[in-house]
Amino acid sequence: MMQKTFLVEIGTEELPPKSLRTLAESFAANFIEQLDNAKLEHGEVLWYASPRRLALKVLNLNDTQPDSQIIKRGPAVSAAFDANGKPTKAAEGWARGCGITVDQAERIQTDKGEWLSYTQNQKGQPVVNLLCDMVKGALSKLPIPKPMRWAARQVEFIRPSHTVTMLYGDELVPGTILDIESNRIIRGHRFMGEQEFTIDNADQYPEILEQRGKVIADYDKRKSIIKQQAEQAAAKLNGKADLTESLLEEVSSLVEWPVVLTAKFEERFLDVPAESLVYTMKGDQKYFPVYDKQGKLLPNFIFVANIESKDPQVVISGNEKVVRPRLADAEFFYKTDLKQRLEDRLPRLETVLFQQQLGTVKDKSLRIESLAGFIADKIGANVEQAKRAGKLTKCDLVTNTVFEFPETQGIMGRYLALKDGESIEVATAIEEQYKPRFAGDELPSTNVSSAVSIAEKMDTLAGIFGIGQHPKGDKDPFALRRAAIGVLRIIVENNLPLDLVELSNFAVSLYGDKLNNKQVVEDIVSFMQGRFRAWYQEQGFTIDTIQAVLALNPTKPADFDARIKAVTHFRTLPEASSLAEANKRVSNILSKTELVIPDAVNASLLEAGAEGELAMQVAVLTDKLAPYFTQGRYQQALVELSALKAPVDAFFASTMVMADDEKIKLNRLALLKKLQNLFLKVADISLLQS
Repeated sequence: MMQKTFLVEIGTEELPPKSLRTLAESFAANFIEQLDNAKLEHGEVLWYASPRRLALKVLNLNDTQPDSQIIKRGPAVSAAFDANGKPTKAAEGWARGCGITVDQAERIQTDKGEWLSYTQNQKGQPVVNLLCDMVKGALSKLPIPKPMRWAARQVEFIRPSHTVTMLYGDELVPGTILDIESNRIIRGHRFMGEQEFTIDNADQYPEILEQRGKVIADYDKRKSIIKQQAEQAAAKLNGKADLTESLLEEVSSLVEWPVVLTAKFEERFLDVPAESLVYTMKGDQKYFPVYDKQGKLLPNFIFVANIESKDPQVVISGNEKVVRPRLADAEFFYKTDLKQRLEDRLPRLETVLFQQQLGTVKDKSLRIESLAGFIADKIGANVEQAKRAGKLTKCDLVTNTVFEFPETQGIMGRYLALKDGESIEVATAIEEQYKPRFAGDELPSTNVSSAVSIAEKMDTLAGIFGIGQHPKGDKDPFALRRAAIGVLRIIVENNLPLDLVELSNFAVSLYGDKLNNKQVVEDIVSFMQGRFRAWYQEQGFTIDTIQAVLALNPTKPADFDARIKAVTHFRTLPEASSLAEANKRVSNILSKTELVIPDAVNASLLEAGAEGELAMQVAVLTDKLAPYFTQGRYQQALVELSALKAPVDAFFASTMVMADDEKIKLNRLALLKKLQNLFLKVADISLLQS
C-alpha cells in the first residue's frame, strides 16, 4: 500500500478576516473526521489560510481504503420462520436485499434473543474515488452564518470561489466542488508574483505558492513575521508596539505577503486623549500604536502592507494621509467637548432612555449617586466622593467623543472631570465604573471606584429584575450575568463587608413605584448566588463543597468565600471524611424525629464515658469557637472541630441514641443537635462526598 500527500486548495474572493482562523481550523477538523470515518490511515493534517484561500495538506495518506466487513442483521429467528419452520416473507425479503437465500444466513445470539445475520465483505476503494466527497462533506460543516451565492450558480459558500485544486501526490483528483472542476491551477498574489500557475505535485505546496505566487499560505508564519518585525520596528523608536492578540490575528488575516512599515503623525494630536487616537488607529485602520517605556503614546504607528513596494515611502505617506483626517476628527470632538463642563451635561441625559419602564439615564445617574454613597459608607470609602462620581457617571455619554468612539465611555468622563477640577478619586471612579468588563479583567483600583462600580451594576440588576426581564437561556441583553459576577468579584477580592440582601433592598427602594416584581430582592439574591456556583466551579472548587456552603444561604459574598476556602481546607484533614459521615448520620437521625428537641443538654442524664466526653467537648468548643464564628475565622474553627472525630466515633460505637427512656432519648438528640449546629456555623458538611 502506497502513501502520498493529498492537497486541496479552495481559491476564493477575500474571506472575512475575523473568522479566517476559525474557518481553516474547522475545515481541518471536519476533514480529519471524514478520514477517520472512512478508516483511512494518514499522517499529519496541515491547514493553510490567507485572505483568498483555504487549503489542507494531508501527509502519508494511504492510497486505498482497507477492506471491511459489514454485518447486516435481519429479523429475529422467532419471526423469520413460521410454525412449520419455513421462512417468512420478512426473512425472504431481507435475504433478497442481501443477495442471499435464507438458508445461507448466519445466526447471532444477543441478550435480546437470536437473530439472522449476514456478513458482507466490502473491498476498500481507491482513495482518489473518495476524496472529492470528503472535501464536500468537510466544507458543508464549516461555521458559515450567512452563506452567499454568486453569478448564476445555486451553490452557497462564505465567499465566491474561483479555483479548486485537488492533488494526490502528482495525480489530479477529479471532481466538482462549489460548481468548479478540480484542476492544477493556483492563483498567486493580486499584484506580485505570477497571477496564475500550475502545480505538479501536492508536496510542492505551500513553497511553490510563496516562490512563484508571492503568497505566504502558512497563517502562523505570516503572524510570526508581523509580530517579530513590528517589535523590531517599535524597538527602533525606543518604544513598544501595542500588539493585542485580536488585532494581530485580524491583520494576519488581511495580508498574503506582509510588509511591516512605520509611519508618524503630528505631535499636536498627542494633546487628545490617547484612547481616542488608539481606537482610531486600531479599530478603523488596523494600525499598531507605539508607546514609550513610560507607557505614553508616541506620534508613530506601525502598519502592515500587502505589497512589497519599490518605493515604501509612497506607501507610508499614503497611510499618514489616510489617518490624519481621522485623528483631526478626534481632536475636534475633544476640543468641542472641553467647552462644556461634565456636570452641565446632566440635563441632556433626560433625553437618553435607560429602559422604557425604568426611565432615563439621568434617573439612573441619580440612583447611582445615592447607592454609591450608601455603599461607600458601608465599606469605609469617602461618601461625598462616591456620590459625586455616581452623579457624573453617565455624563460623558452625550459627548461628541463618546458618540464617535463608544469604547471611550468612562475614559472620556475621567478626562473631562479632571479638566473640570474634580478630584482624582472622582475622575478615576467615573472611568472604572464599568470594571470588570470581562472575565479576568482588573477590578476598580480604589474603594470609591468600587462603590461606584457596584452601584452601577446593582442598579441595573434591581431595575431589570424588578420588571421581570430575567435572563433566559443565552439571551441576556442587559448583561446581567456579567454585572452579577462583577459585583461578586469586587466584594470578594476586596473582602468588602457587603450583604446582597441589604444591597438589593436599597437598590430596589430607589426605583420607587416603577418596579412590579414583588419578589425582586429574592430573585436578585438567588440569581447572584447562582453565579457563585458557576464562578467557583470555574476556579476548581468541587460542586459538593459549594453546595455545603450554599445550604446555609449566606448572602455576604466575602463571607461565602471564606466558608468555601475553609471547607476546602477542612477536606484535606485526615478527620474530614469520618466527620462528614458522622454529620450525615446526625442529619438523618434529626430529620426523622418528630419530637420537640430541648435547647439545652441535661448533664444529669448523661452517661459516663463516651456520651459524657462528647458533651463536654461540644460544650467547650461552643464557648471557644463563638468569637471564631463572629470574626469569620472559619478555617481555624473547622480545624478545632476536627478534634471531635474521636469522641464522635466513640459515642456512636457505644451509645444508642433512640433509647427507650424518653428523657434520655431527647437529651441525646439535644446533644446531637448542638454538635450539628457547631458545624453548621460554617457549612453543612453532611453534603460532602467522600
